[in-house]
Amino acid sequence: METNPTAKASGGRQRAAKHIAIVTMGVKLGNETRGYTRFRFLAELLVREGFEVDLITSSFQHWEKAQRDCANACYRGLPYRIVFIDEPGYTRNLDLGRIRSHRVAAKNLRAHFERTADTYDLIYAEIPPNDVARTCAEAAEAQRIPFVADINDLWPEAMRMVVNIPVISDVAFYPFKRDARRVYQLLSGAVGTSDEYAARPAQDRQRPYPCATVYVGNDLAAFDAGAQAHESEVNKPEGVIWTTYAGTLGASYDVETLIAAAALLEQDRREKGNNAHLPAIRVQVLGDGPDRAKLQEQASTLDAPVDFRGYLDYEHMAAYLCASDIVVNSLVRTAVQSIVTKIGDYLASGNPMINTGSSTEFRAKVSADGFGVNVEAGNPQALADEIAKLAGHSSLRKIMGAKGRAVAEREFDQPHSYRKIVDLLRTLL
Repeated sequence: METNPTAKASGGRQRAAKHIAIVTMGVKLGNETRGYTRFRFLAELLVREGFEVDLITSSFQHWEKAQRDCANACYRGLPYRIVFIDEPGYTRNLDLGRIRSHRVAAKNLRAHFERTADTYDLIYAEIPPNDVARTCAEAAEAQRIPFVADINDLWPEAMRMVVNIPVISDVAFYPFKRDARRVYQLLSGAVGTSDEYAARPAQDRQRPYPCATVYVGNDLAAFDAGAQAHESEVNKPEGVIWTTYAGTLGASYDVETLIAAAALLEQDRREKGNNAHLPAIRVQVLGDGPDRAKLQEQASTLDAPVDFRGYLDYEHMAAYLCASDIVVNSLVRTAVQSIVTKIGDYLASGNPMINTGSSTEFRAKVSADGFGVNVEAGNPQALADEIAKLAGHSSLRKIMGAKGRAVAEREFDQPHSYRKIVDLLRTLL
């Protein structure tokens, strides 16, 4: 299903403006409240740079788990064209229904590229989903145009964190491995959301390829405007230190250890008689997900000082992050994520970061750039100790927070950092 269907004649390679297809199954569009903005922002930037852009995405909204009203006016009148690919949808992030749904989307996407042969000069697609990305790579090969993969996660590597059964997992995950290998072998260039991801295709090919590391990042101007607009709505008690987690409450993200650490800190404070040198610390959890009920029960059982704020729109989330004192990138030990989406927002808040992620690349960056500290994953006492240390040293928080904000401005601000993608595409074209 297409909005403003393409009306160009086949064989029209003499267009003044190059025509780029951006393919993503997960993007926030129009008046939607949930989702990622990476590919929407890239589409807008490329249009400003003189390209024609089709943003090709699913009829199914991943975060809402619902079909889009593709005829809604909010998807029209944009500087780029939106093309909706029919997808049946699914109810859970990790189940067979999602795999089947992506397979149907890949089939329908293949039909779209067959109908629009000679329309595009370059195809730019995210991976995962691996089968959707493979469809894009093979369509580009058939049309003899460049294909660029935007690598923002590693499947099946990430899946093994949830299901890792000898032999069985190898068989079950083989299609994902096969499709990823095909994508990496066919790509003309790669953009990774970390150095690790940008380098990943080299394991499955011998030929060198141009690549760039471009963090997911954020639009700092939008972050700052949202925080300022809603600052007065955030009610933070005086003298209380807020330690904040923002994101999904699910398998990869270790909010359980953060809650346990909060309980340890509160127990210590009570045992020492609410000593003035031990500030009150409350954990703020911004987000939702399948583990929310379990985590709320844990906090209640431990009598931990934790506030579950639920899912917040971007502007309110920015306000809460800026009102906080410490931010926590809390990942389980086995998580394969490298530099996740929320990092740009954490750094933008100007607060020190505690990182429990195991990514060697990001742990080195935390230390080298000086915006936070690394803590062993799954260790409540170690996490509590670092929170207490930062809570008791306002000057240290200010120094680390300032360094983090500088990194956000230099490396995570999309209007600046996404120029690398534009330069890569110009080179390939």
